[in-house]
Amino acid sequence: MDRRSFYLSVIALSVSACSGTSSRHASGDFNYATQQEATPITVPTNLDTPQPRNEYHIPTENEVTGPIGKSVDVRAPSLALPIAASTRVLAERDDAIIWFDKVLEDRDLTAFIGDAIKENLAENNVAIAMESADGTILESDWFHNEKESGWLFTEVESAESMRFKYLLDTKPHGRSTSLKVELIDYMKTDSSGGSRVMNPIDKHRAEMAMLNQVTGVVDYKYRLQNRELQIMYANQSLVSIGKNPEEEPAYVVDMEKDLLWSNLPVFFERQGFEIDDLNEDQKLYFVTYKKPTVSFWDSIWGDEVEVLELEEKPYQFKLTPAGNKSVLTIYQDNGEVLPEETLDRVFDVMEKALSFRDL
Repeated sequence: MDRRSFYLSVIALSVSACSGTSSRHASGDFNYATQQEATPITVPTNLDTPQPRNEYHIPTENEVTGPIGKSVDVRAPSLALPIAASTRVLAERDDAIIWFDKVLEDRDLTAFIGDAIKENLAENNVAIAMESADGTILESDWFHNEKESGWLFTEVESAESMRFKYLLDTKPHGRSTSLKVELIDYMKTDSSGGSRVMNPIDKHRAEMAMLNQVTGVVDYKYRLQNRELQIMYANQSLVSIGKNPEEEPAYVVDMEKDLLWSNLPVFFERQGFEIDDLNEDQKLYFVTYKKPTVSFWDSIWGDEVEVLELEEKPYQFKLTPAGNKSVLTIYQDNGEVLPEETLDRVFDVMEKALSFRDL
């Protein structure tokens, strides 16, 4: 089983645990269902008959439109679970609907949710029966579920099939989209015969379960996208060798000047530089380099830091802005810029350290 299948299985189990019960009917005494209305008081003919009140009227079985007694379904209502990032449900809404707010700026939100619906259908080996031209309305083919009985020789005890409609509604600004799920077709066959009617409670639960399945896929896609972005950033080279405004060799770091300035003390501490002084207005650090010693325990625990092959002496690290990037120029104690061949020789260590990739 791959991670995605395992993840969706966990979601399904969570939904079942939250919404399922061991029995749909209550247990206990249902004598109330057989109680009869008391005999009306006989009023003498010479007295006025009081105005009747219906607060405590016990209806007859013919007056009740729904189930009574043991036939009452006591299962808790199913709920939409906003488990994906930036999802929400509206209070006092009983239909199977959930709202998604935009998370990925480079993705069309409606298309992203539509893809999640299609992935969920494919995961269940169900085809798309209909899709509107703009992708905001989809209908599924049949979801089939069979219950078998027996041990050595099994037989189908009951078969249940459902079709769903998925409705996407996007706000004009494009940053919020609602997903509504409707059960549009139903068939069930068991020992008592066939039926195309599902009771309202089971219909609502089926719609909510499908809505939560799609929400789970959206959440999985968000997590997968975040992981891909993290891998991309981890493998991206943020440091290159270029020139400063004076055409001197320098490192170009893909990080804003103020952010790099605040992170440089971490770089100095890890690489063996001691800060002697600084000029924040000119974004200039005065440091002294001493090669860090690697102990036996550092190598055992994997805490050893790659050593820069530089002379142990004072240096100046000066930052200048370059749009959204920063230019880092390193000067020696005699005021001369560190030559390009030296920058190139220590580049592998500097690139990793200035990217702060391992922090």
